[in-house]
Amino acid sequence: MKAMRLAALGDDQPFELFDKDERAPGPGEVAIAVHATSVNPVDTKIRAGAAAIAPEDPIVLGCDVAGVIEAVGPGAARFNVGDRVFGCAGGVKGRDGAYAERMIADERLLAPAPSSLSMREAAALPLVGITAWEALVDRAAVQPGETVLVHGGAGGVGHMGVQLGKALGAIVHTTVSSDEKAEIAMSLGADRAIRYKEKSVADYVAEETGGAGYPVVFDTAGGPTLPASLEAVAINGRVSAIVSMDSAPDLTPLHVKNAALHVVFMLIPMLTDSGLERHGAILERLARLTDAGRLRPLLDKRRFKLEEVSAAHAHLKSGDAVGKVVIDVMHK
Repeated sequence: MKAMRLAALGDDQPFELFDKDERAPGPGEVAIAVHATSVNPVDTKIRAGAAAIAPEDPIVLGCDVAGVIEAVGPGAARFNVGDRVFGCAGGVKGRDGAYAERMIADERLLAPAPSSLSMREAAALPLVGITAWEALVDRAAVQPGETVLVHGGAGGVGHMGVQLGKALGAIVHTTVSSDEKAEIAMSLGADRAIRYKEKSVADYVAEETGGAGYPVVFDTAGGPTLPASLEAVAINGRVSAIVSMDSAPDLTPLHVKNAALHVVFMLIPMLTDSGLERHGAILERLARLTDAGRLRPLLDKRRFKLEEVSAAHAHLKSGDAVGKVVIDVMHK
């Protein structure tokens, strides 16, 4: 079957089309006929070699997958041949990647795809949805009526954070870089969209919270945004951050406010082979919220085929993408 591989790791190393050997699914595994996958920032980082978690040769990336069960391995009992599934199930060390026509995955990392979504839309949801869930539900334990600040509310993870925060009953404020992204965030349910380029943290905290700060801050950007998150959090508040490896912020703001910092790295179950069933359970919850009209993935308008993975990566890295970049693997 056709797949796209990297001959070597490195920034902008080219992907090449090749014929990948098929194997039967092992115990607890299923084979998926891949219909669509998406590109996440972590995919570009793995490609560049920045994270030492790349698959072994052949290097086939792609974490997110949406497709149809083609075969079921011994002991795998959650799905039947022909079932529509989605998940963040590979593209890292020790696992198949989704930049291929067929993918072997642990069934615990999958869930039935939302019936209200196309395969393209379903492929955009798993990594960002699970990340937002772990940040807001598992770590920050957002409660109804709390005010949550989501940095980057029109971004891949951020647009899920805005919607999930609303689904949890929170009042959601978000920071955005432009009027266009403010409109997107508001259309997804944000109560307030703050142009962070126009206002300092102190200014918008004073204006929006009376200087008290936010009970919950969801940092989806990292870098210079992490110190801003620590500044914006309230006394006894919680910060959930998904990009912290490149930052070494002064934690004094947390200390003086008795606040907590939670770090989320959602690939841990795949990398450690532990807690995989938790991701399947989260996906089931996300699917129910989606089919109930509470969540919807935002897709970039450009379309890419499997053979155009390099172009899809370039589009994401350019900063011009608005929403998730999706690759149509099985296209007509």
